[in-house]
This record gives sequence, structure tokens and C-alpha cells, in this order.
Amino acid sequence: MISNYLRPLALAGVCLTVIATAPALLAQQAEVRTDLITNGPQFTPGDAAGAAAAQRNQRESGQYETLLRSNPAFRARRIAKECGPIRDPRMHADCVASFGN
Repeated sequence: MISNYLRPLALAGVCLTVIATAPALLAQQAEVRTDLITNGPQFTPGDAAGAAAAQRNQRESGQYETLLRSNPAFRARRIAKECGPIRDPRMHADCVASFGN
């Protein structure tokens, strides 16, 4: 008979212990810090090309513009590639117009 009385008492004791220690366990978990460590910015040799890259870019841009003006087939391909996916009629017209006449 005594064991029937002790079983619920023991269960209550275990429950109270869990309830009493739960905040301490949560506090320990909250103290764990996770820091994100990266290897920083990446550098590629092209990043420091400087004036030479700027001059090459201007030269290539000029060649592209000349090709757009002088070669109708090239111009049509570029318009199709850049403006073709645009489904809004007004935006499509603006895109085509950005290529000039």
C-alpha cells in the first residue's frame, strides 16, 4: 500500500525538478553565441586594372555603338535579345526606342 502512495509523490517530484531546472537550461542555451566568420572581400586581378580597363571599355563601347548603327542584322539581333522577353507593349517600345534609329 505504501508504494501506491509513493509512486504519485515520486512522479510529482520529478515533474517539479524538471520545471525548476528548465529555466536554467534555457538560459545556458541563450548564452551560446554563434558568430558568422567570412573570409572577407574577394579580389580578382581585373579589379585593379585601372585606367587601361577604362580605356578598353570605352573603345569596346564605341565599337558596339558603331556596329549597332552600321549593321542592321546585328542591331535586329540585339533588339530581339534584349527587348524580346519584355511582354508589356509600352516597355517593349521603350526598349526598342533605346536602340535609336
